[in-house]
Amino acid sequence: MTNWTRKALLLAVSAAAAAGTLTAVGAPVAHSRPAGPAASPLAWGPCAPIPGTPVPAGQQCATIRVPLDYRAPGGRTVEVAVTRLRTDRPEARRGTLLALAGGPGGSGVQRLAQKGEALRAATEGAYDLVSLDPRGVGGSTRAGCGIPEADRHLVTLRSWPAADGSITENAERSRRVALACARDGGPVVRSFSSRNQVRDIDRLRAALGERKLSVWGHSYGSYVAAGYAQEHPDRVDRLVLDSTGDPDPGRVGYGWMANVGPAVALRFPDFAAWAADPAREAEGLRLARRAEDVQPLFLALARELDREPKESDVPGVPLTGNRLRQALHGSLDSDTGFAPLARLIRSAGDPQGRPVLPPELAGALPDEDASLTMAVICNDVRWPGPDSGYARRVAADRARYPLTAGLPANITPCSFWKHDEEPRPTRITDEGPSNVLMIQSLRDPATPLAGALKMRAALGERARMVTVGQGGHGMYLGSGNACGDRAVSDFLVTGKRPERDTHCPN
Repeated sequence: MTNWTRKALLLAVSAAAAAGTLTAVGAPVAHSRPAGPAASPLAWGPCAPIPGTPVPAGQQCATIRVPLDYRAPGGRTVEVAVTRLRTDRPEARRGTLLALAGGPGGSGVQRLAQKGEALRAATEGAYDLVSLDPRGVGGSTRAGCGIPEADRHLVTLRSWPAADGSITENAERSRRVALACARDGGPVVRSFSSRNQVRDIDRLRAALGERKLSVWGHSYGSYVAAGYAQEHPDRVDRLVLDSTGDPDPGRVGYGWMANVGPAVALRFPDFAAWAADPAREAEGLRLARRAEDVQPLFLALARELDREPKESDVPGVPLTGNRLRQALHGSLDSDTGFAPLARLIRSAGDPQGRPVLPPELAGALPDEDASLTMAVICNDVRWPGPDSGYARRVAADRARYPLTAGLPANITPCSFWKHDEEPRPTRITDEGPSNVLMIQSLRDPATPLAGALKMRAALGERARMVTVGQGGHGMYLGSGNACGDRAVSDFLVTGKRPERDTHCPN
């Protein structure tokens, strides 16, 4: 084990490292110059309205055409929606910064609308900001598998075991979804993969006329960003990986799901402390007088809803135990989710209450969205087959991590997936320029620190890591931690990063 790995592991345990002195990664890069003629000119115009998200003045949208199958570059093409927000300080411009959304399934066009103005201010106008909707998402070419509506609810698309822990229904549903995608998904669905997103990003770079891109990847987007830098190290200027999963090429999505149980268990005490705080009394949201009583209360309520689902505000969609568990998982990304979760728990436990379901649980996902979410993680890597002991692993996971009830270890459509070619996930290595800054919370419910440390180990001296002493998912310009935001912004603007792995207290 190298010295820096020992320090990173110690940091994960103690979270007490002192802030490091900033040193330059290298001499500041001059303003980027075009890499010759653009691959295909971009016809920029106004962006279409985004429901629930105001589009900043000046944000523009366009599309590029990319090969459906890069093995046949002269064949059929698909459209990828792209967006930009140009610097408001042209004299300070040093290049282009690509913001990659999470997911799979996150829209880069929407993310730039949400974060663009804050990002432009934080980086002092040093970049034109760009993003894209990966194929299958938003304004890009979409496709579905014809998945039945009942299988497209979040609690059926995700493999929550039955109330008694059995997975028979999960296995039948997973086989059904995989067969639908093999039969009706077609070549477009089979093209939804992280590897193709990396290829599409390089087409965007060329279309922009840039020699290099700086990249900020969030969540799943950080995995794609790391893959792009691995495949094209000479085309990446500065790279920020925000909330990162384990890059093990033998597991990828399967490994990410397996990490959810311990991640939620580590994050839940933050919610429990909030929900037991006397300050919640006036809000009507205090769930218990002691933080240690919140988890037993939650588990008992989930079991009660397993036995007798409660009518919700959505006709025909009751609040079940698994919908409550899914609501918990979705609420832990940010402390702002605590109040809605507590409100749901209170109404579920009230005999006269009628729970208001979160929007993502109120109905079935569109076929294209459900198909995309499954296709990326299944196309990326071969998952263990259906006879590899899922029932045994689910039982063990349920016992160890009751809040997630066996979901992280369960069978999915990926166990039955049909591949056109053997998946070849990119192996992240320490070969390449030392131009990576990672930022990670200590208690991330989706991409836990343990997985991020494996990314850190894979990158070696190419990277430095900033940990943030709080819970949540998505740290840069999302957590309110000034120390963490400053470390990332300084790196993007000046090229300086911590001399060693460092920690930002909450």
